[in-house]
Amino acid sequence: MSLIASIPSPDSGSIELGPLRLNAYGLMIALGVVVAVWIAGRRLERSGAGTREDVSSVAVWAVPAGVIGARLYHVVTDWDRFSDAPGDIVRIWEGGLGIPGGIALGVLVGWWVTRRRGVDMAAMLTAVAPAIPVAQAIGRWGNWFNQELFGRPTDVWWALEVSDSKAIGAGYPAGTTFHPTFLYESLWNLALAAVLVVAERRFRIGPGRLFAWYVLGYGIGRFWVEGLRIDRADEWGGLRLNQWMAVVIVLAATASLVLLRRRPVPAAEDDSTQGVEAASVEARGVNESASARATASPAVEGGVASGGPEDGDEVESEPIVEEADRPRSAED
Repeated sequence: MSLIASIPSPDSGSIELGPLRLNAYGLMIALGVVVAVWIAGRRLERSGAGTREDVSSVAVWAVPAGVIGARLYHVVTDWDRFSDAPGDIVRIWEGGLGIPGGIALGVLVGWWVTRRRGVDMAAMLTAVAPAIPVAQAIGRWGNWFNQELFGRPTDVWWALEVSDSKAIGAGYPAGTTFHPTFLYESLWNLALAAVLVVAERRFRIGPGRLFAWYVLGYGIGRFWVEGLRIDRADEWGGLRLNQWMAVVIVLAATASLVLLRRRPVPAAEDDSTQGVEAASVEARGVNESASARATASPAVEGGVASGGPEDGDEVESEPIVEEADRPRSAED
């Protein structure tokens, strides 16, 4: 016997904090962004490729661009909903963000800002790879507050309850429970983030490749979750539009991994190698200086023994010693 019969949905899409009334959908997205920026900042700083300020500066531009790209993707792929009411395009708080569009435009703008700040793009992509799915996992709970994007009817114990109007609007009797696809995708993204972190620690993954693995994992999960949804969507060949997009994402990520595999993975001991080389150069300079002193000493002694300059005369052997003491440069 299960402890719960189903997952209830909130009565309102807003959260009230005293006199404040916050839109829950926007709040979940904002919370996801804050957490992702914190995670990515720590990872980039730990790698030594940048600072938390670099991530924050990129986020200031990339996050709004991602939201715009996500909204444009949703509008284009569901144009029938907006063709007669173009004013609804800006009503983002009511839901309707397409993740593929958000990733595309967000990464493009992020690349531009990253270059301007002088940070390596591959290092930035590696830093944000597990952070983005965490943000997505948190943001998906906005769909729960809005009672939207649920899946097919089911009577499993974790089934999602929605209001009678939502069930009837979906074409089912009042009281029908559905697959909580928001929860499935949220858990999938959290698991994906964990796998990326563990894989990074256990295997040598080249710069930028971790992000490609994220895109691949996201595409697989999205294909599965999208197949459960029952909201209106264009279909071709028995697959929903976003399932086809997921296939494209998976293929693109796979191709990227194949191409990146041809590039050698930088050795983890690069810094230590450089240190050894620097020490070798320094030691070589010391040895050459010692050899020069040994060569100059007989000449100086010989000058004194063979009736060299008398007291009061200028001694010209001193510059020879100074020249010998001078370390040779690379050009010498």
